[in-house]
Amino acid sequence: MTRQELFTWIRQQYGTEPEYPWHDWNAVLRHNDNNKWYGVVLEVSADKLGLPEAGIIDVLNVKSDPLLIGSLRGQDGYFPAYHMNKEKWLSIQLGKPELDDAIKDLLSLSYELTAPKKRNPKSSAKNPGDSANGKEKDEQALPGTLSCGCCDCR
Repeated sequence: MTRQELFTWIRQQYGTEPEYPWHDWNAVLRHNDNNKWYGVVLEVSADKLGLPEAGIIDVLNVKSDPLLIGSLRGQDGYFPAYHMNKEKWLSIQLGKPELDDAIKDLLSLSYELTAPKKRNPKSSAKNPGDSANGKEKDEQALPGTLSCGCCDCR
């Protein structure tokens, strides 16, 4: 997958466009709603990644599970993240057709990991353990006893 094929795929999949904050060929892929990065496409000198060939290659940095990163880094086309936290990010070489499906899967995981956190709606009950209608604790208390409503004291 080339960088252009990747950009076409992310437009279709996530409705996002690459951004070029450094005014060069390096592009940031970010969520529309929270502006967090879910990927970075970088031009990197092959020798900086430990490759024997000379020249510049494109890599995609994605956020991933540290256990998954550890298992992938030893495989061809995967590297410790270039200029990112190497425990939580992974670099993948673009332009290797055999990695296309893995790139999509890992980019999808990165998108999920960097998505806004879903918050639980706050309960309308005033005390933890109370039901929404406020009767659960009161019904548990024995007649003639006092209950604070937040625990089982009586």
